[in-house]
Amino acid sequence: MDNFRHPLSGPGMLAVVTVVGGDSDRLTPAYEDVFDAFPSLPSLRSLSSLRSLRSFPMLLLLRATGAHMHPMVKPALRRGWRDLGTVQFGMTPAHAMTLGPLDTATGSFLDLLNGTRGLPLLREEARRMDLPDGHADRLVERLARAGLLDDARGGGAAADTLRERKEAMDRLGPDLASLSLITREPGEAMERLAARREARVQVKGAGRVGAVLAALLSGAGVGEVDVRDGGCVEPGDVAPGGLSAEAVGERRDTAARRAARAAAPDRPARRTPRTRPEREERGFTLVVLAPRDDIAVHAPDPSAAAALIESGTPHLYAGVVEGTGVVGPLVLPGGTGCAGCLHRDRTDRDGTWPRLVAQWRSGGPRHVRPCDLSLAATVAALSAAHALAFLDGESPSSTGARWEVSLPGLNWRARPVWPHPSCPCGAAGKTERERASKNGEPRATMAEQRPSSTPCRRADAARLAGTWRAHV
Repeated sequence: MDNFRHPLSGPGMLAVVTVVGGDSDRLTPAYEDVFDAFPSLPSLRSLSSLRSLRSFPMLLLLRATGAHMHPMVKPALRRGWRDLGTVQFGMTPAHAMTLGPLDTATGSFLDLLNGTRGLPLLREEARRMDLPDGHADRLVERLARAGLLDDARGGGAAADTLRERKEAMDRLGPDLASLSLITREPGEAMERLAARREARVQVKGAGRVGAVLAALLSGAGVGEVDVRDGGCVEPGDVAPGGLSAEAVGERRDTAARRAARAAAPDRPARRTPRTRPEREERGFTLVVLAPRDDIAVHAPDPSAAAALIESGTPHLYAGVVEGTGVVGPLVLPGGTGCAGCLHRDRTDRDGTWPRLVAQWRSGGPRHVRPCDLSLAATVAALSAAHALAFLDGESPSSTGARWEVSLPGLNWRARPVWPHPSCPCGAAGKTERERASKNGEPRATMAEQRPSSTPCRRADAARLAGTWRAHV
């Protein structure tokens, strides 16, 4: 079998579970050290037994870790003992978990899972503590399955490169800790953080929202943040974390790009004339439309995103209109509702909508646009969080929805942006195909987020809100 691939394998999977070359029923010597590190896997040395990995619980542990894993219980989760045999990791319902029953020796062994020891040394420590043979491996395996374990050396080559940048890691430490709370596999948080450095994001708009948003993305480790806008900085554009008072009179985009660079955790690698075109050729990972024009926030012009729809570039809308902050929709071209869908839906529901929009866009007496500073900062921060979630491979709740919050009540509400059948973006056709494939089941929407009604779950199930228990 020349290319046996496990059905659950991914880019970070060890070669030992993804590729076995030639006609031999034995693994190549290069992969033997993996099984030396896991004595409980001797039967998997044969190719026929390798197929049983589809049901083998060590799969999560093998992913992107292997023999060189340095396990550590996620330090971002505070630990507390409920009783002599039960320990709770985490405080909030979204992340808390209880483990038990635990004997005293196993509880002490947990303190050794701090990322400073590899599995061979941990086994020696377990023997010194008179723990049964294989106990260390079983505990590490079960902690990994429960999503409580990280790998101090995991994440791949890009993560190793990032670890060498001490200044950047010192700055990004809290971000890494946060990522560890929402990732299950050991080393995955570091892998995601390193992947941000390869992302290219463009922010269109350098006002109170756009400039702050760009700085937040840069500070969170996004490798390249480009800002585009016209005109010069005015006193009303100044905002903490965005454009400074010293920038008044400068070009908006120039000042905003400088602010974004200043927020970066470290200086990006110096570009050569050859590398810059290569990066630009692959386009932007995400474009954020954060116009200063309040009309463009409330009634986004579909033509402004036509090139993004055509090129398939994901884009996110954000801004402030009057006393309302708007985040979304995040548009996945051809898959979710876009600005054109929004306009057509509004027209269907209100025949006077096009007339109103035309009057708003026709201009009038110049006035100071309302943009509450704290509201703008809130919109910038939430938009950055949604953008980062997308860059990290998640589907934020702004996908196909507009989140709106208005002064003074500040109650967030979601307004779905459905694909419109007459919009040329084609998202409605895909939606219909998805509905047909699900035999008429209603389409799920991420416009609403409700807490889980299930307070407990198994350790190997998908993580839900609530404190749950796993037997160790």
